[in-house]
Amino acid sequence: MDKLETLFAEQAAFNASINQTRHLEDVTDDEWVQKFALALIVEAGELLDAAHFQWWKNPRPIDREHLKEEAVDVFHFAVSIALAAGMDAQELFERYQSKNKENIARQQGLSSKPGYDVHELEP
Repeated sequence: MDKLETLFAEQAAFNASINQTRHLEDVTDDEWVQKFALALIVEAGELLDAAHFQWWKNPRPIDREHLKEEAVDVFHFAVSIALAAGMDAQELFERYQSKNKENIARQQGLSSKPGYDVHELEP
């Protein structure tokens, strides 16, 4: 089992234990996607706060350990969303690879998607 598969298996087991302990077995996958997405947004806000995004305040050093902890929290919920959407680690990997190729093509001006033509940037 590779690292991503291990994370998916551990997250699925953790989610199942929470569902059982807290009697949430009747929550549908669609509802879980919504709940996990909301939790991800909250955790992303905590990550942003840990990064000291407020340019209007005096700058201060970022606590990298806290930042990493918040990044992991975001990832927990991202994996949970993938699981609730019916994806396993392999499908997520394949979809990531496909989307990454398209993102690279867009930034190189090689995509048919409008709004990414790098030649439009030239003066």
